[in-house]
Amino acid sequence: MTAPSETHDRAHGYITDKERYLQRLRRIEGQARGISKMVDEEKYCIDILTQISALTSALQAVAVGLLDDHLKHCVMDAAREGGPTADAKIKEASDAIARLVRS
Repeated sequence: MTAPSETHDRAHGYITDKERYLQRLRRIEGQARGISKMVDEEKYCIDILTQISALTSALQAVAVGLLDDHLKHCVMDAAREGGPTADAKIKEASDAIARLVRS
């Protein structure tokens, strides 16, 4: 089954910041590897938890940025079209927000 985000031929809202997102995600990957190394080296629990908190914040910042781009680009375009397309995009955005809030 094709995910809703894969069914559209338009460029995604984040495309203008793609390199910035990729750079941030590479830093996040490095943070995750660093945490793994800390566990392997049996570092102090609180230090590991501090790094996990920083990693979580970094991921949340990326998620909020992507959500903002999605709202400004994909949802606004769909709202201009109106009808079922707009309704679907708004529901998709609401569902994404709900997932972010729960996490």
